[in-house]
Amino acid sequence: MVLALPIMAGMLSQSILNIVDTWMVSSLGSDALAAVGMASNTNYLASAAVIGLGAGVQAMVARRRGENNETAMALPLNAGLSIALLMALPLFLVFYLGAAPLMAFLIDDPLVAPIAADYFGIRIVGIFALGMNFSFRGYWNGVNRSTVYMRTLIVMHVCNVVLSYGFIFGAFGFPELGVYGAGLGTSLALYIASVLYLIQCWMYSRGHGFLAVMPRWPQIRDTLKLALPNSIQQVFFAGGLTMLFWIIARVGTPELAVGHVLITIILFLILPSMGLGMAATSLVSQALGRGDAEDAHRWGVNITLLGMVLLWVIALPLVVVPDLILSTFFHEPELIDLARAPLQITGLFIGLDACGIILSQALLGAGASSAVMKISIILQWAFFIPAAFIVGPVLGYGLLGIWLFQLIQRLLQAIIMARQWKSRTWATIKI
Repeated sequence: MVLALPIMAGMLSQSILNIVDTWMVSSLGSDALAAVGMASNTNYLASAAVIGLGAGVQAMVARRRGENNETAMALPLNAGLSIALLMALPLFLVFYLGAAPLMAFLIDDPLVAPIAADYFGIRIVGIFALGMNFSFRGYWNGVNRSTVYMRTLIVMHVCNVVLSYGFIFGAFGFPELGVYGAGLGTSLALYIASVLYLIQCWMYSRGHGFLAVMPRWPQIRDTLKLALPNSIQQVFFAGGLTMLFWIIARVGTPELAVGHVLITIILFLILPSMGLGMAATSLVSQALGRGDAEDAHRWGVNITLLGMVLLWVIALPLVVVPDLILSTFFHEPELIDLARAPLQITGLFIGLDACGIILSQALLGAGASSAVMKISIILQWAFFIPAAFIVGPVLGYGLLGIWLFQLIQRLLQAIIMARQWKSRTWATIKI
């Protein structure tokens, strides 16, 4: 919990920031809100590859710490930063130059598409900082100093609110830029965080090898081998989320509104399991670095059980008083009726998400990133996405049918990840 709580706090600040950003942009009108919504989701898809670097850096750093190899603990960070910059360059060029036609393809409304293109273009400028920040996060979590990640993230979010507000409305002497200003504020905040991470690493991590030598090809190769499967998984997850919204939209507009709220609730509820999962990544890898596979196995089991209980307790109101929760999002009784059963299903089975998420992160700590990638992509794209399309728009079982198959996907993922962990085939992987 000492390791996981700061991670949870940092992630909670991210959720609060998203709510604040949405509130600020909503004052500009529905067109602005729609533009930012689509562009933000597309930016996540475009940036998913560099986001996946963090888990690979964290696992390797934690392994060096477990081996008590202090002078080499920051070498995976050096490699991760190099890879992040190299990966970000082509992604930036493709998406920045293609922002306008891409938004025109995704959005039919000729008034909304140009606004979305402007916002997306300035957000993609931050992709270099985003890749570096996730590598820095992996390093600090890997050395069990997640408080550095937490405080840096909170400072970044405060800067984001101040800068975005100033650029949106022309406050604090800034020019009034509207939606474009919201994206500019966010990108600048990302680079502020990169500078803060750099300063802290320079002050405290030079003895660990931070920027002491240029990363060599074997280090870059090993980091890529571990991080690339997670990057690919992130890309497919982001694409699958976009595809899910497209499928729900085929069912109906009310279902799309309800689906958006339900996904938002789920992403908020699983924050504790994400924090615990990142703690599991470090603790499992450190135990394996000490050569103690039994201790690594216990960490995975105990953290998973803790996460499942914690999420079920947190989600209890979804089952007991669903209407009270839904009334904060919906004013129409028919939307509350439509969302009630899926929300209760979410509350009843949210613990399965905790099991799948935490064991996935534990397996990443053990170096089994390829197995995690294959399981996640197959369950999402070969099972859930086709099943959701057939059950929802084709057969007419609507949102409830889609949600039931999402439950089956979670159950399958939890079972498969648990079997992978029980097999202990990961215990011999060298990273």
